Amino acid sequence: MALDRWIALVFVGVCIVYGYAAFFTMDQGLPPFMQRNPVWPSTFPKILSVAGVICGMIVLLGLEKSAVEKEPSATDINYRRLGDYNTWSAVGLLALMVVYALALRPIGFIASTILFLSLGGVILGERKFHILIPVAAVATFIIWYLVQEVLGIFLRPWPFFLA
Repeated sequence: MALDRWIALVFVGVCIVYGYAAFFTMDQGLPPFMQRNPVWPSTFPKILSVAGVICGMIVLLGLEKSAVEKEPSATDINYRRLGDYNTWSAVGLLALMVVYALALRPIGFIASTILFLSLGGVILGERKFHILIPVAAVATFIIWYLVQEVLGIFLRPWPFFLA
């Protein structure tokens, strides 16, 4: 089986587990007044899980491919040559995402987001630090302002010892 089908199989499995959680476990603790609402907190996860299973099954069954089987092109993923791709960049970004999620509370949103965007740019190959760091800082402050002030959702901007 091709690599894209293996990935689709894992994706369908994740969507099924996510759908099980959305359909059977998320709505049990709702208060009575919310149980009469047409849209529940689990509505969007239910839609996402069903759409994910459908999309994954399309790839898994090969319905997205044309009827005429053609020779693989240079842009297709060849699982025998995974070492030729930038897999370490992808693994580095995934590790950086985990570190970012763990660092949000201790060092605050602003510092962790600036570091995440800057280090992510470095991992992806950006070397113009005089552009990278100001863009990361401006983007971080804009996102913080929109979430904090416009949406009214509290984000701890600074480290816990400064609050």
